[in-house]
Amino acid sequence: MKKVLVLHYSQSGQLTEILKSLTSGMNANNVELEFVDIRPKNKFPFPWKGDSFFEQMPESVLGKPCELDEITTRHDQYDLIILGYQVWFLNPSVPFNSFLQSDKARTLLNNTPVVTVAGVRNMWVMAQEKIKNELLKIGARLVGNIILEDKNPNLISVVTIQHWLFTAKKSRFLGFFPLPGVSQEDIDGAKRFGTTIEEALLTDDCNNLQEKLVKQNAVRIVDTIVFVEKRATTLFGIWANLIEKKGTTPKKKKLWLRVFNYYLLFAIFIISPIVILLYSIGRLFFLGKVKKEKLYYQGVKLK
Repeated sequence: MKKVLVLHYSQSGQLTEILKSLTSGMNANNVELEFVDIRPKNKFPFPWKGDSFFEQMPESVLGKPCELDEITTRHDQYDLIILGYQVWFLNPSVPFNSFLQSDKARTLLNNTPVVTVAGVRNMWVMAQEKIKNELLKIGARLVGNIILEDKNPNLISVVTIQHWLFTAKKSRFLGFFPLPGVSQEDIDGAKRFGTTIEEALLTDDCNNLQEKLVKQNAVRIVDTIVFVEKRATTLFGIWANLIEKKGTTPKKKKLWLRVFNYYLLFAIFIISPIVILLYSIGRLFFLGKVKKEKLYYQGVKLK
């Protein structure tokens, strides 16, 4: 029997639901499943409050860890570890990133096949690149990646996700906006990925697992969103360092975080549509590069 550890951090419970759906595609006679939560010592609130949400921006972007409760597992080694993560401010969430930096991660993940799974709004590519790099550092073998995302248009999903994050209600904002988050159909459909992962495990061959997952639409790349995300990631880095430098007192930090909040709204609703329009016109001249980049981000190798 193959031993599979499912390790994740979820605030709203959506990621937990995704992982349970995914693993329901595995036969209990063939796979021993173990679910373990990553738990911060100081629990992050859900729903978020405005200040507490934006306070996590510098920590997320700069990769600052938080203290975690001790992670205990039944076994010291596993045939596969499934890592479920969220994206905060275009980076792995603080709790998930804290785990990757821990001694426990180095012990568990070294020389172990890993599949990453994320439930996101739409921007996840740069966070996944950072995770690839961290996994490489600790000797893990990334063999699969599955992304379930909110497929609504970018600006609409910005509105609906804020409604969910700040009220904890996964409902239609104002009664007519679409439901926020990953659709129930996509969550339920994640079962097919579990079946594919189990087949690879039982044959002891995960070398082509990602190719099979991609054929099942496990990763969708929208190049316009990736283009915006890459540039936003650079700007977030500048802002995070600026806030760390200028926010020498709680009052000053709160002020700079508020300035960032206003900048972010301006960037999302004014700058990003213009950038996407210009990119959509310009991309006609480098379609080959776009295709190559799409194939890379669908994969699990690190440049």
